[in-house]
Amino acid sequence: MGRLFGTDGVRGRANADLTPELALALAVAAAHTLAETDRSHPPLAVVGRDTRASGEMLEAAVVAGLTSAGANVVRVGVLPTPAVAFLTAEAKADLGVMLSASHNPMPDNGIKLFAAGGHKLPDEIEMQIEAAVEANATTAWDRPIGAGVGRVHDLLDGADHYVQHLVGTLPHRLDGIKVVVDCANGAAAEVAPVAYREAGAEVVAIHAEPDGLNINDECGSNHIEALREAVVQHGAHLGIAHDGDADRCVAVTADGDEVDGDQVMAILALAMRDAGTLTQDTLVATVMSNLGLRLAMSAQGIRLIETKVGDRYVLEELRASGLALGGEQSGHIVMPAHATTGDGVLTGLHLMARMAATGQSLAELASVVTKLPQVLINVPVGDRTVGAAAPAVRAEVERAEAELGETGRVLLRPSGTEPLVRVMVEAATEATARAVAERIAALVRTASPTAS
Repeated sequence: MGRLFGTDGVRGRANADLTPELALALAVAAAHTLAETDRSHPPLAVVGRDTRASGEMLEAAVVAGLTSAGANVVRVGVLPTPAVAFLTAEAKADLGVMLSASHNPMPDNGIKLFAAGGHKLPDEIEMQIEAAVEANATTAWDRPIGAGVGRVHDLLDGADHYVQHLVGTLPHRLDGIKVVVDCANGAAAEVAPVAYREAGAEVVAIHAEPDGLNINDECGSNHIEALREAVVQHGAHLGIAHDGDADRCVAVTADGDEVDGDQVMAILALAMRDAGTLTQDTLVATVMSNLGLRLAMSAQGIRLIETKVGDRYVLEELRASGLALGGEQSGHIVMPAHATTGDGVLTGLHLMARMAATGQSLAELASVVTKLPQVLINVPVGDRTVGAAAPAVRAEVERAEAELGETGRVLLRPSGTEPLVRVMVEAATEATARAVAERIAALVRTASPTAS
């Protein structure tokens, strides 16, 4: 069996790669791996999903797997991923399961698992679950019978409880701010407009009519064109776009200019520093964050720690070092004081809170970061490890880094899931960045050509 887990759970085409049978097996393995065995009562699991039609099918399989392993299940229905993590912690459950493929198109789906406390799983626990799936594919489950079979209950007020939590994290209300929110026809559709309104903002909601098939369809954080137009049309102060499971937040200014995760992190870092809540005056980001973020934070006296790509690695660093803010350029922002994972609606609330507190526009706040031109080339290769490690490639990377100095950088990264090597270059000008990236990409292709 190949590795099931990617950087954010198990993901694939629903009913093709990610089948009900696999979902059931994963659920049983997760229950056996994550549930405490010394309790006097059955383990408890919280299960939620986004709006994809396939989520109904996969939810049934996951619930069947959990209950067959003796776990009681609380179904929370359609909610954002961070809401499922929050409710897992609040219920003191042994594990949480979220069915979502995040920003991926509708035919895809995924299974994200949370341990007790609503925390994402470290690599070693994922490997244990994979091993349990593989082992039990050829042996019979140790199944409970009679009263040992798990029971299923529905939580009807989970969304209300989650919204109250989000609004309660704000230092003040958002009265006077008008926002357009793109809900991606996903899990944010009910939660985000309500949370923003309860916090005092005037809200225009778009793409908030999910039908099971239209999630992320030319909308949400990966497609902000409609949001740009709506912000200008409605004369809003800003726009906020979420993805299918609402763990991302990308914003646009009153003029429709994009404000990405790097700029959002910078705004929140300064707000927290001013409030005395930015632990050790340190921000955590991944290696994919723009060099402009590092330069901006350095100028403000804020230290930046870089991790591998994936919000799970940001989370691990935040927890290990006891830090207060981290995230990704894609819009996953983590505020551990209020959430155990990236939370797009929480981020949107605190972004608007900074606007309300300072009286500055989003464009003014975002201008603290001057983004360097960034060019990314995905190079198809026969062997991604060989393509990235070839001596000629490494030598060229070293030459490029010396050439760019402190005004740029090179990131060479084999894809974790595809036969690709990602070549990312930042430089003072786009022309320089593209020239360097193409030079390195050509050597990567030569080092590991694809099969004809």
